[in-house]
Amino acid sequence: MATFISVPLKKSSEVDLVKPLSKFVTTTYQGSDEQGEYLRAVEELNKLRKSALGRPLDKHDSSLEILLKYYDQLCSVEPKFPFSENQLCLTFTWKDAFDKGSLFGGSVKLALASVGYEKTCVLFNSAALASQIAAEQNLDSDEGLKAAAKYYQLASGAFGHIKDTVLSALNREPTMDISPETVGTLSLIMLAQAQEVFFLKATSDKMRSAVIAKLANQAADFYGDAFKQCQYKDNLPKEVLPVLAAKHCIMQANAELHQSASAKQKKHFGEEIARLQHAAELVKTVASRYDEYVSVKDLSERINRALTDAKKDNDFIYNERVPEVKELENIGKAALAKPTAITPPLSQKFTDLFEKMVPMAVQQSMSIYNQRKAETVNRLVGTMREATNLCNGVLASLNLPAALEDLSGDSIPQSIIEKSHAIIQQGGLQSVEQLIKDLPELLTRNREILDESLKMLDDEETTDNELRSKFTQRWNRTPSGDLYKPLRTEGANYRNVLDKAVQADHVVRDRFNTHCEMIALLCKPENELNAAIPSANPTKTLQGSEVVNVLHSLLAQLEDVKKERETLEGEIKAVTFDMSVTFLTALAQDGAINEEQLSLVQLEQLYGSYNQRVQASLRKQEELLGQVQTSHQEFSNLKQSNSEANQREEVLKKLASAHDSYIEISSNLREGTKFYNDLTEILLKFQNKCSDIVFARKTERDELLKDLQQSIAREPSAPNFNVPAYQSTPAAPGAGPTPAPRTVFVSTNLCASYYQVPMGYSPYAYGQYYMPYQAPPGQGYPAAPPTGQPYPGYPQQPPQQQPYYPQQ
Repeated sequence: MATFISVPLKKSSEVDLVKPLSKFVTTTYQGSDEQGEYLRAVEELNKLRKSALGRPLDKHDSSLEILLKYYDQLCSVEPKFPFSENQLCLTFTWKDAFDKGSLFGGSVKLALASVGYEKTCVLFNSAALASQIAAEQNLDSDEGLKAAAKYYQLASGAFGHIKDTVLSALNREPTMDISPETVGTLSLIMLAQAQEVFFLKATSDKMRSAVIAKLANQAADFYGDAFKQCQYKDNLPKEVLPVLAAKHCIMQANAELHQSASAKQKKHFGEEIARLQHAAELVKTVASRYDEYVSVKDLSERINRALTDAKKDNDFIYNERVPEVKELENIGKAALAKPTAITPPLSQKFTDLFEKMVPMAVQQSMSIYNQRKAETVNRLVGTMREATNLCNGVLASLNLPAALEDLSGDSIPQSIIEKSHAIIQQGGLQSVEQLIKDLPELLTRNREILDESLKMLDDEETTDNELRSKFTQRWNRTPSGDLYKPLRTEGANYRNVLDKAVQADHVVRDRFNTHCEMIALLCKPENELNAAIPSANPTKTLQGSEVVNVLHSLLAQLEDVKKERETLEGEIKAVTFDMSVTFLTALAQDGAINEEQLSLVQLEQLYGSYNQRVQASLRKQEELLGQVQTSHQEFSNLKQSNSEANQREEVLKKLASAHDSYIEISSNLREGTKFYNDLTEILLKFQNKCSDIVFARKTERDELLKDLQQSIAREPSAPNFNVPAYQSTPAAPGAGPTPAPRTVFVSTNLCASYYQVPMGYSPYAYGQYYMPYQAPPGQGYPAAPPTGQPYPGYPQQPPQQQPYYPQQ
């Protein structure tokens, strides 16, 4: 039975995905039709994790399918949720797959708030389980060989993918099992085993000997490369190194065996014997050194039978010269095993649980686009409102249209009556006073939420700094000060927004105080209002004059302009366009989104024509106001001037101005109230975000403190010291198995020149001669190698003058 290496699975701590992901869905997709669907998807994802990681997995394809399905979901979810230490903080804890713990308990583990780390560990387990499933296959059947090759290649590809991506996925030093060096070695081991399976398949299919030899030679090469990378790693199981060394020899022996058959077919009988002799030497080495790990009994018997027959035929019939091994032609290589490319989805029946949810890059671009759109709309609407306020101000300063309606001199102008009714209908003075009274309470509430959020960050950062100062380099997590920079910038922006809002509140309040008296007058009944307006001499002679008719016409045109603006404002606010399709297309095509360019182009298409209409409205108003001022000057010259008329006109102007100010102040206060209420929701989300990250940091802190305490407990309480010589007695040599020897690879032919240097032997090699030599205590090896007998099992060759120093 062939010996194959399989990899143990990593173990993970339980993680609740539901609470943080559901909170994000609830806040981000509030009121959306898809919210319920996303919440159900979160539950399914949590169940899938428990199935994949929360129980022992059988060495079966169905278990691997669950792991791959969870990995595919992670790949799908990663770009759609803001997974990071300072946003949606989920901490994943995994133990080193090769760590056995210690006498005091505990094991090497790493906790990171990174879904990339989770993906890496899940993919590691997928590769490990694939290696275990492959090792369980019946290699005597065709189906078993195909399955084993498939799973070993998948494992090789998965380990190789981790090697290429782990550092960027974690942004910190990983545990040894998922370090690039370790997974790179595991990838090579799996590739070598897949190549060996292809060799077994070719042997089973009775393919040509020359082809089988090349497959075996390539497998030997892969095993040799894996051995090179593995021989200085002490974290892998102790049996891995000798198994790789043995497999390197075995596959080279198989290559020589099948190439000898090819030589026999070509009637190259001397070459046949030379290759069989080399194969016999290789399996003899394996039998003498690695019989504890690998059995080569069947292969050895097969080679020896072939060698005996070949020698017999050559001695009695052919009498060909047997060449030296170094004279033999290179066998060549044929690599059929290739690492499986890791391109999700890897599971056979993958269904994206969050198919309708757009990636975070698109969500962020949409957020910025919506801000740009809001700024564009506000600019256009604001421009029109400012123009309307300017128009109202100019007309109020000219006492229009009240001056045209007040030609009797003793009754209330109709426009003033309408303005009075409008103010009373909107709640009058009391409504505005109540809105002004509510603003400070709303402001205080927002300030308290913001202060409490930032205080949470301050307290946690203080604790983190104290622990970092206490444990110094042992406290190897991201400093809270660095982690909270985005949150503090966001908090500073909110504070700046509140400060500006306070200034705006003062402006509105001052304006109200200026017009408060006249607003109160407009709220009175008509008889009281009429009594409060001074009377003047009648000017009925102006009724029906040309200048009055012109002013009436101009005022009507201005009124039409203002009504057109109200319609235009509604059209501008009603414009909609789904930019997510544009952003998704850009992300799929380019792998990135140039939000600014795409947004500006789209906004110009949507609002370019509206901007032209707004500018045309402004020009028309400017023209009409110029004509109104000219006609009003002529009207004023025709009116009979006296002190009573001037007083009356002044009061009417103030009443008209008070109405316009009331409308604007009332609108500003309502907008301010809505602003503070909306900001409260935003600040509560900000508070939740701060609370979540502080809680996650506290959990991570407690875990790290626990590990540090265990680590400190395991440290020796006193430094090592030397024991006097008379107190020590040399230990008797143990009767245990001989340790696996170091392997020397000669660069010309890695597999064909494989030498073993037993412990306690001189590392100086005269070709393949070795002399048992025990160096005196405190001394190195002698300057010149002693002569001696050749080490058993190797052909003789001329001495080589350069010694090889193995690293001890």
